[in-house]
Amino acid sequence: MSPLQVAILVAAGLAGGTTNALAGGATFFTFPAMLGIGLAPVIANASNTVALWPASLVAVWAQGRRSIADVRRLLLPLAGVSVVGSAVGAFLLLHTSDRAFLKLVPFLLLVATALFAGSPLILRRLRARAPAGRVRLGPGKLAMMTVVALYGGYFGAGIGIMMMAGLSLAGLDDVRVANAVKNLLAGAINGVAVVIFVASGAVAWPSALVMLVGAVTGGALGGRLAGVIPVKALRVGVIAIGSFLTVWYFWRAYG
Repeated sequence: MSPLQVAILVAAGLAGGTTNALAGGATFFTFPAMLGIGLAPVIANASNTVALWPASLVAVWAQGRRSIADVRRLLLPLAGVSVVGSAVGAFLLLHTSDRAFLKLVPFLLLVATALFAGSPLILRRLRARAPAGRVRLGPGKLAMMTVVALYGGYFGAGIGIMMMAGLSLAGLDDVRVANAVKNLLAGAINGVAVVIFVASGAVAWPSALVMLVGAVTGGALGGRLAGVIPVKALRVGVIAIGSFLTVWYFWRAYG
């Protein structure tokens, strides 16, 4: 890699890690950077997943076990469907041609941007409609979470809001607990995808490791900046970047 490519990956990792720690949306910075240095689309996505996975593990550790102590009975079925869904999604990605995936990228970015932009309203309305009392995971809700995990294994941007929405529909309206469960499941989904991508030789290791250093550093920086940077302003910036990238990749794929 050239010094410029290293600088791009480190900068994208720093930006992604920082925004993820404060508001989410790391993929809007990291995935385009992987494409920008010349990686093929599928390899870029797999390498991006590997680079960001340690940050999700840090989030799980930061939440602590006490946050999920009251919902441990839910973790086994949720982890089960997360593993299965993620494995299917990762398998599908590896069997998607670069040309086809590049055609899908603008639609995936559009979904991720819309979810990120609408997440406060979506979650507020879902929590208002959530059933009171015991949290229930019926076949329909488990099937929905399986689809979310499949999307996570395939691409992953916006998966956090999808999981929070699914947990809200299941009646888990404690934001602190739901966020802890979400982080745990995201770690499992990304972990399964990472194992499959690594075993398949689909990871550009130099690029992934350089970005990983930036992302971990950015995550630590984001933790220190919490309460200093206005999260609403940061969200507006991330939405603007996601919107620009969506238009750019639509033009690139179909223009």
